[in-house]
Amino acid sequence: MKRILCILTILIAGYLQSEEYHFAGVHYMASYRGCDHSALADIERLQVVMKNAVTECGATLLNTSEYAFSPEAITMVLLLSESHASIHTYPEFDACYVDLFTCGNKCDYTKFEQVLKDYLKPDELETRILKR
Repeated sequence: MKRILCILTILIAGYLQSEEYHFAGVHYMASYRGCDHSALADIERLQVVMKNAVTECGATLLNTSEYAFSPEAITMVLLLSESHASIHTYPEFDACYVDLFTCGNKCDYTKFEQVLKDYLKPDELETRILKR
């Protein structure tokens, strides 16, 4: 009887877990060129926009780490419950590189991208999506 209960418990736990989380990932990588210079150079506002983009796509923000380069560039990494997001800016070239990797199926990278496009207003956007 104990053995049957153990097996049932394992099966039920596996079923419940599969309903909540699917072992899969989407990796969004993008190069933004011809961005609004003032948007890239406003480090404080860009930090807020990145956090908004993460939230808008359905991810859960856990922590952030950033480093500002003089006079106006930033590298920022956002630790997510689902994985991570990052941005590396090059205001002197009106460009930045953006990355969003999420595990599971609850996040929508297109919403993340839209928030950043609306703020940065790039002339060119080159993206690559990897399904993992």
